[in-house]
Amino acid sequence: LEEVEQVPLAFSPGAHLIDVLRPQDAPTEEFRTFRTRLNHLQNLHPIHTVVITSPSPAEGKSFAAANLALAESHLEGNPTLLADFDFRRPVIHSLFQIPRSPGLTDLFLGKASLTEVIKKVEGSNLYIAPAGTAVLNPLDLLNLKEVKSLLDALPSVFNWVILDSPPLLFAADASLLGTLCHGTILVVRIGSTTID
Repeated sequence: LEEVEQVPLAFSPGAHLIDVLRPQDAPTEEFRTFRTRLNHLQNLHPIHTVVITSPSPAEGKSFAAANLALAESHLEGNPTLLADFDFRRPVIHSLFQIPRSPGLTDLFLGKASLTEVIKKVEGSNLYIAPAGTAVLNPLDLLNLKEVKSLLDALPSVFNWVILDSPPLLFAADASLLGTLCHGTILVVRIGSTTID
């Protein structure tokens, strides 16, 4: 981790990301509560990698993934990796105003090393792995043995690995990633997501 590039904490305008300097804000408190529940679960079970997805687009999965990662990284000694596995419509790099590439697709295609892909947010426990260069068939890439090997290895370095992924009903990516991770968090939008 000492070799990864450090980047300043910078949010894109309108990103709605929580601010560690304003812990009393309602959204910050909600994600801290969410973090506390997950950390309690982690004390009971060896959970370190979670996929965050939603049934359909625009239900808040990337918003939830980014804010959960921020909330986890606010804890002392809690290295957290936010990894953008939504190779179809990635947004994590935009939210944090970092380059999209080199990223995870470049890593899996052998065009970049892991230390080139991961960025550390200065002065925090937050690390970000952007999606990388666009690929024609993301599902084929996710089926590579290198993906499983990476997800198996990351918990030896990070306490939490949070994956943003495409919506479940939009592509099979999240279902596949769910089989490679310790858990799945399903984000639904009140008044919008139907039971079906």
